[in-house]
Amino acid sequence: MQLVVGRIGRAHGIKGEVTVEVRTDEPEIRLGPGAVLATDPATAGPLTIESGKVHSGRLLLRFEGVRDRNAAEALRNVLLIAEVDPAELPEDPEEFYDHQLVDLDVVTVDGTEVGRILEISHLPGQDLLIVERPDGSEVMIPFVSEIVPEIDLENQRAVIDPPPGLLNEAEAEVASSRDAEADAPEGRDGADGTV
Repeated sequence: MQLVVGRIGRAHGIKGEVTVEVRTDEPEIRLGPGAVLATDPATAGPLTIESGKVHSGRLLLRFEGVRDRNAAEALRNVLLIAEVDPAELPEDPEEFYDHQLVDLDVVTVDGTEVGRILEISHLPGQDLLIVERPDGSEVMIPFVSEIVPEIDLENQRAVIDPPPGLLNEAEAEVASSRDAEADAPEGRDGADGTV
């Protein structure tokens, strides 16, 4: 099975290094020296990692045969793909590969059917589960333990405890202080001459 483990960013320096947006929880395994990665588009690869380092919080990689800035810049936005055994599991039992989550049924803690996971969106702040509802609409669920307390791979389901408004906007709670001020009785601020 193939998993996207990174996306090449811009060139760094003049000797062929590139920045990499990491899309794996195991970069030391998937993006280590000697790793051979397929690419999307396929014409850009395969690429063999020659060396890597972290600089100012960013992963920098150098690939065999990429020796200058122009060659590095030509790889910009190429996806790096690792071949992974489908039976392989992450070391941490609280972590999951995307392929383990896609197609899981999603139910609330009280057993209400929500839908089925279509994909996982990896954003800088957090991951989102993209869930297709029975009516064909989609809902995005933050993949955090407070909202997704259980992933049950044996029974092929994800259990969620959604806050009000996540699944139904009509249930949303107003949390803005501005809205609270608008609901306050008139005259509380002394604008009408009362105290």
